[in-house]
Amino acid sequence: MHCVKLPISVTVEINLLLVAVTALALVTRLYGIHFPKAVVFDEVYYGQFLSLYMKQVFFIDESGPPFGHMILAFGAYLGGFDGNFVWNRIGAEYTSNVPVWSLRIIPALAGSFCIPLAYLLVVELGYSHLSALGASALLLMENSMIVQSRFMLLESVLIFFLLLAVLSYLRFHKAHNSSFRWIWLVICGVSCAYGIGVKYMGIFTYLLLLGLAAVHTWKLIGDRTLSHGKVVVQVLVRFLGLVVLPVILYLGFFYVHLTLLYRSGPHDQMMSSAFQASLEGGLARITQGQPLDVAFGSQVTLRTVSSKPVPCWLHSHKVNYPIRYENGRGSSHQQQVTCYPFKDVNNWWIIKDPGRQSLVVSSPPRPVKHGDIIQLLHGMTSRYLNTHDVAAPMSPHSQEVSGYIDFNVSMPAQNLWKVDVVNRESDREIWKTILSEVRLVHVNTSAVLKLSGASLPEWGFKQLEVVGDKIHKGYHQSGMWNVEEHRYGRSQEQKERELELKSPTHSDVNRNLTFMAKFIELQWKMLTVKNEDSEHKYSSSPLEWISMDTNIAYWLHPSSNAQIQLIGNFVTWTIANLVLVVYCLLFLTYLLRRQRKVEDIPQDAWEQLVLAGVVCFGGWAVNYLPFFLMDKTLFLYHYLPALTFKILQIPIVIEHLYIHVLRSPAQQKAFGGVILAVLCSVYVSYHNLSPLTYGRPALMSDELAALRWRESWDILLRKR
Repeated sequence: MHCVKLPISVTVEINLLLVAVTALALVTRLYGIHFPKAVVFDEVYYGQFLSLYMKQVFFIDESGPPFGHMILAFGAYLGGFDGNFVWNRIGAEYTSNVPVWSLRIIPALAGSFCIPLAYLLVVELGYSHLSALGASALLLMENSMIVQSRFMLLESVLIFFLLLAVLSYLRFHKAHNSSFRWIWLVICGVSCAYGIGVKYMGIFTYLLLLGLAAVHTWKLIGDRTLSHGKVVVQVLVRFLGLVVLPVILYLGFFYVHLTLLYRSGPHDQMMSSAFQASLEGGLARITQGQPLDVAFGSQVTLRTVSSKPVPCWLHSHKVNYPIRYENGRGSSHQQQVTCYPFKDVNNWWIIKDPGRQSLVVSSPPRPVKHGDIIQLLHGMTSRYLNTHDVAAPMSPHSQEVSGYIDFNVSMPAQNLWKVDVVNRESDREIWKTILSEVRLVHVNTSAVLKLSGASLPEWGFKQLEVVGDKIHKGYHQSGMWNVEEHRYGRSQEQKERELELKSPTHSDVNRNLTFMAKFIELQWKMLTVKNEDSEHKYSSSPLEWISMDTNIAYWLHPSSNAQIQLIGNFVTWTIANLVLVVYCLLFLTYLLRRQRKVEDIPQDAWEQLVLAGVVCFGGWAVNYLPFFLMDKTLFLYHYLPALTFKILQIPIVIEHLYIHVLRSPAQQKAFGGVILAVLCSVYVSYHNLSPLTYGRPALMSDELAALRWRESWDILLRKR
């Protein structure tokens, strides 16, 4: 028996151009990222969340999902950061325990790998390696992209995943017979999920890809060469890869986020009492072991379910409403009832049975159920919660809510309230601590106890107004309350009860929410609860981004003119705007002439141009136009994803003009000379602005003044 030796050969293709641009990208993004060793612009924002991650303390960031923070936290974890740094101002010097290089390395690597991805994407769109090199060179020398990549910021990470998602989808679409085809689909789905997980803006590129995939799938359905079974399988696999997989991963980000951040933190009050009670420490420590069923005689604090304008508790104190308000309108002059955004002994109320005098819980306890009539007695002042046909102080269309005082002025007590358990499962649902969301409906007037959202003047200590609202459509959160702290009252006498209310609560029932319940609540808060955006010195409008009328000072040396500015390569931005217009004119011209049966270019060139337009022009549009509809403070860096796609369009349009529009060799030669001159101008612009990009070397005041190419640029000059 003879052994036959089979020769095995391995062929490795190395694209030297791709290797070169990747190496240059790594140098421009990674060199000296430890400088400055101080907080740079939004590092002060992301750093706060980073420290909370390191200490596993819960937080909520309404600006984006948690995956981006996890990426930054991973870099901090690798560097051994313990989370102990006060992120209170831009320019604060990092202490020795802060691994600056480790905090910035992941955004820098993501920004670096955007360059080879741009190269591969242009090639995948069917254009030459020379055009791909041009796209890489333009992005390589884009000063704004370099600045944003070199610090603990997320735009470079977002752009990386967006480019990877588009590239992997195009490879999947074109690789009909490749064994790696389905791997590209998985990479696309994963990248889309990661992009959305970094910033919500990633959803617009995802929707663009879904639209492109829908068109391709529709054509596939019409392919008569495929059997019905194959078509069904193809459609199902696309749905799983582009819809189901991203949804699962998105849920996974929140699962990891909520698993890691299990400790109570500064953002707890934005969440429901049930959510807070699921966290270690904080409310969980206070409410541990509380009685679950609210009973007649229970001592409770009532927290509004709404967190607008802030979470607060039903409150009263020994101060009456003014006899007359500033506008001359009169009040009942009864005891003030407000909503107070802090824990306080005056937040305690006693659930009383109107038919009995007892203020303690019987044995066995008689639980309060949906539909029961109750009275609410203020624990510290023994005043009953009351509302009547007197206009509220700040909301005259609603009824005043007060603690009833008998002034013998023919104003009878109206202190009966019906318990309406909103999230009940049966018509005799027991009122549950933390879990039940209830409306308190006034028996005499049918008004609902609610938070108006207005703040009282100085006489009301700037606390929030509580009113009785007769106009209540549906179950608005401002009219819903839940019992947060709860104990069974044991003291009948006022003095003993006051001592009891001032002592801590006791007991031990675990009320952990399911992951999906916590996810839904957290996601809803992130989408609906917004901080009031104040005007920022460097905020700007989307119209200013196009021509770069604005800039952002990221960092300024405390004693020299050394500074870092978010300013883009002026030549690149100008050319990108021009090429955008040229593409639109080309597309419309070809479209109209083809409608007239005049084909200026071959069908494959037309399809190539259209696909490039969907990816590049479409990528610019979906990442730019939505900002016109956003009611938030905007900055120049929000434009960078759109700018990336717009820059990719430059070499694509240039190659098309060179091949299909310029007919004679002389024209092509002259055009090539112009392109070379433009590239040289791009490099000169990059080089001149690099001291503002890297923060070194420090320039003289006259040198800085010479770089102020637009009057609107705020370049900081320190006279020496």
